[in-house]
Amino acid sequence: MPYPQPVFAWQLALNIASEEFTRRRRQLMKMAGEDAVVLVATAPERMRNADAAWPYRQDSDFHYLSGFPEPDAVLALLPGRQHGEVVLFCRERDGERERWHGSFVGTERAVADYGMDDAFPIDDIDDILPGMIEGRARVYCHFGREPQFDAQLLGWMRRLRQLRGGGVVPKEFVALGHLLHDLRLYKSRAELKLMRASAAIAAEAHVAAMEMARAGRHEYEVEAELLRVMRSRGAVAAFPPIVAGGVNACIMHYQANRAVLNKGDLLLIDAGAELECYASDISRSFPLSGRFSREQRALYEIVLTAQQAAIDEVQPGRSFSTAHEVAVHVITEGLCALGLIKGDPAEAVVQGSYKRFFPAKTSHWLGLDVHDVGDYRVDGEPRMLEPGMVLTVEPGIYIAPDDLTVPEAWRGIGIRIEDDVAVTRDGNEVLTADVPKLPEELEALLAGR
Repeated sequence: MPYPQPVFAWQLALNIASEEFTRRRRQLMKMAGEDAVVLVATAPERMRNADAAWPYRQDSDFHYLSGFPEPDAVLALLPGRQHGEVVLFCRERDGERERWHGSFVGTERAVADYGMDDAFPIDDIDDILPGMIEGRARVYCHFGREPQFDAQLLGWMRRLRQLRGGGVVPKEFVALGHLLHDLRLYKSRAELKLMRASAAIAAEAHVAAMEMARAGRHEYEVEAELLRVMRSRGAVAAFPPIVAGGVNACIMHYQANRAVLNKGDLLLIDAGAELECYASDISRSFPLSGRFSREQRALYEIVLTAQQAAIDEVQPGRSFSTAHEVAVHVITEGLCALGLIKGDPAEAVVQGSYKRFFPAKTSHWLGLDVHDVGDYRVDGEPRMLEPGMVLTVEPGIYIAPDDLTVPEAWRGIGIRIEDDVAVTRDGNEVLTADVPKLPEELEALLAGR
């Protein structure tokens, strides 16, 4: 008896069509060449402790090529193979195991529902796959990522060498990311639709968190509100949320989320949703009291101006690095105007003295991973932006609480503003625009709590 997993009706409308996965596989096989084989394994299940597993999340590359949701599977792409180029090894249907763990896809549905040419039980892979590899010149794979799969792959090579007469063993292992990750960098219409939905859920979560955050509560209470909204919409957190009150916002990757929120402090929230494996990533900083102090407002407006200027640089034909360069100049000029950096802004940029307050980069790729794959430089030069790319824009100012080089009123203030931006044919689209960020918008929202 099958035990189907629940699926939200609206999620079905967002699912990427089987034809798109087929197109991706064909494109990758064409790039690899007919004398190659491409092998991709699923992410393994990982144990939290004893017999309790972490929530399962599929390997991003495996998901990109198949949409297959289960562990214990290997995808083999065999360009030019007469008996089917796309072969999946996966778990068999098993009524007793399904009683405990829920329904498995099985080999029949792997073909019928996921567009595989053929499918075999994963328990038979050692007997079947070596013969499929024989005669191929190259193996594209993620060698070095999962030791267990690496050992299995080397075992198949040994088995080929032991064949009667000596099997023809591939002479090269080639890093799969060189080909596959460039494909993933360009988002299709279906992917962008999913990313908009992910962004909408994250935006709703951020607004809900703003509405309930106030002095006297704990950071983890705000985190719980973020997670409540995401889970109620069928999403999960794309990463552990950062909920950093006051001086905690000066810790770039703060994750304790246990402190009490204090009146007069800013609260920095960095959180994103993941929907069908596609991520969003949003940061906002706002005053717990509902009103910015003079110093908070001055720094906030510098960061906001820098972010708006950087977003304007997210255009087809512009360099990936331009947004960061623009943000650096705006922030440096603003800090110099406030007297927090001494001297000429241009010299401060050249000398890098701004890095004490702005140590991070402004952007990263976004997609199936929060820090998504794709080269930032091509032939030693910053990559040019093209339609379909999605990146974050997240400048910030962080003044350490123990920085005695600035007046006390400025110390311990951390501000980051982050949005997700898709490159379009004629400009850009801010996917996360539904979260207020203008100072007056934030103060109006907080006044209504």
